[in-house]
Amino acid sequence: MEENKTGGAGNKGVSFWNGVKSEFSKIIWPTREKLTRQSVAVVVITVITAALIAVLDRGLQYGINFIIK
Repeated sequence: MEENKTGGAGNKGVSFWNGVKSEFSKIIWPTREKLTRQSVAVVVITVITAALIAVLDRGLQYGINFIIK
């Protein structure tokens, strides 16, 4: 960031917030429909992954118990 020549602490804070405002105006926010579709996709993939891990865990547990006994 560009340093202010006057050296005032208040000016640095104002400059910072002006920079934040400028950067926020560059953000391209998703539409509600796109956000909903992506959120549903994340939840579905998470559930599928959790189910796969649970099945693998049970299978490995069964296999190890079978070997031990």
